[in-house]
Amino acid sequence: MGWLWAIIVGFVLGLLAKAIIPGRQHSPLWLTTIFGIIGAIVGNALARAFGIEETAGIDWGRHALQLAAAVVIVFLGDMAYTATLGRRKQRT
Repeated sequence: MGWLWAIIVGFVLGLLAKAIIPGRQHSPLWLTTIFGIIGAIVGNALARAFGIEETAGIDWGRHALQLAAAVVIVFLGDMAYTATLGRRKQRT
């Protein structure tokens, strides 16, 4: 069940990150989901480092760090994907 939640959270975080980033992103949905999963993992690690991993009630700080990490990773990952896609088109 843990993997299913990771995929769902990654999907949601990836879509939220795409909505926050200005302009158009070219990465496919499956890659955006993977970027979102990585963002959740990085956000959890940052929350643990800041000492806000687990609090009473809703962990708004942890969720904010997850979203911030997902925005950065989706942005950088989309840039890398677009650059790779551009290199492929130049070769053909």
